[in-house]
This record gives sequence, structure tokens and C-alpha cells, in this order.
Amino acid sequence: MNYYQAKNIHSKDLDSLRSQVEAGLKEVGFGVLTEINVQATMKKKLDKDYPPYLILGACNPVFADKVIQAEPHIGTLLPCNVTIRGLGGDLYEVAIMDPSAAMSVVQNPNIEALAGEVREKLQSMLNSLS
Repeated sequence: MNYYQAKNIHSKDLDSLRSQVEAGLKEVGFGVLTEINVQATMKKKLDKDYPPYLILGACNPVFADKVIQAEPHIGTLLPCNVTIRGLGGDLYEVAIMDPSAAMSVVQNPNIEALAGEVREKLQSMLNSLS
């Protein structure tokens, strides 16, 4: 089982693509709770140059509530990460985590079903990007 799914997208810039990803997430009931700008962090902390690279922590409150109720320690695996990574020129990769793969370590049948539903929603968002 792969732990992520990805799609390459042509975009004029990172901000435009980020807006498109956030709109797609909203369409499937997710919001962005956290953001890590890997490019800026690596430059500041290690003085290393990275291409554009964002990690967005996406959350659907309804599903988050259900999995936390089923497994209180599941917060260690939340939120669902979505990455946007520059590949050069106007080409970017958008990748989503596979919640089923990530949560399989929990070995809770209630979580497995919910993770499958979340995977479908994230995959739908990824498929909608152009």
C-alpha cells in the first residue's frame, strides 16, 4: 500500500495553486489548520535552498471527531497532510497522504472504515485539480 497519491499540475505560481488546492479541499469538507513552508524553514534553519514546498495540514471536523471518539490517541496521526512541491518551471506536484495507510497501524476496524472515506474525499480533491 502506497502512503500517498500525487498529481503533477502546471500553474503560474505556488500561490495560485495553493488557492486551487484549498478550494478543492473546501469542496470536500476540509479546511487547512496548519502550514509549514519547508522552503523558508530550511533557508532560515540550515541556510539551504529548496524549491517551493508547502505542507498543509487539512482537517474535516466531522471525521476528526469520529476518529478521536473511536481512538483518543489518533491525534498523533492528524491532520491529513497535503503537499505542494515545485518541480521546476511552472510544474508542481500536489500530493495527499493516504489516511488508510497511515491509520492501518492503529488496527481498529472503526478507524479503517473512516480512513477509507477520508481517502476518497482527498482523492476526489486531487482528481479535481487541473
